[in-house]
Amino acid sequence: PGFPRLAFGGSIQIRKGKKPRGARDDFSRPKSPPILPPIHQPRSFLAGTKPGPPEMSPAADSASGSKRQAELLKQEGNTCFKKDRISAAIDAYTGAIALCQNVAVYWTNRALCYKKRNEWAKVEEDCRMAIHYDSHSVKAHYMLGLALLDRQELAGGIKALEKSLELGRGAHPASYMVEEIWQELSKAKYIEWEGLSKMRSSQLHKLKCVSNIFF
Repeated sequence: PGFPRLAFGGSIQIRKGKKPRGARDDFSRPKSPPILPPIHQPRSFLAGTKPGPPEMSPAADSASGSKRQAELLKQEGNTCFKKDRISAAIDAYTGAIALCQNVAVYWTNRALCYKKRNEWAKVEEDCRMAIHYDSHSVKAHYMLGLALLDRQELAGGIKALEKSLELGRGAHPASYMVEEIWQELSKAKYIEWEGLSKMRSSQLHKLKCVSNIFF
C-alpha cells in the first residue's frame, strides 16, 4: 500500500534531520540536578562555633546551691571551733547537715564539738550517722570507740578503735591521729586485761576458799 493521499491528491513526506521551528528534544540535553531546600544545621555545628554547656534543670541547680551553702556553713563551723566558740560551731554544722545530710564530715565535725563538751551520747549518735554515710571514716570510728569506752562498753570500744587504727594506717600511716588512736587503744586493752586479771584473781581466791573448807 502507498502513502495516504490528501484531498488534493498530494502525499505526506517525512524529512529526516530537520525539526519544526521551536521544537525541543528533552532527551538530547542533560537534565539539571533537582534543587533541594537548604539544610539548616544547629548553631553548635556551624563552622567556627562550639557547643555550649548543657542547661541545668531547676532541681539540679537547687541541689548545687545547697551543696555550696553547706560547704560555707562547714567553713564557718571550722572557724568557730578554732576560736573555741563551740555552740556557734555546732549550729553551723547542724545547718550544713540539714542541707546535705549524706556528707560524713559534717557529722564528725559536730561530734568533735560534742566530744569537747563530754556529751558522749551525742558523739556516739553522730559518729554512727557518719559511718552510715562513709564506712571508711577514721574519725567516726575513733570517736565512736571513745564514746563506747566512756559508758564502759570495752569490747565495742576496742573494736571501733581497732577499726579506726586499721583505716588510719592504710590512709595516713604517718598521721598524728594514728599515734593518738594507738595510745587510746593501748589504754583500753590494758583496762580490759586488768579487769580480766582481777576477775581471774577473784575466781582463784574463791576456789582456794572452797578447797580449805573441804580439806
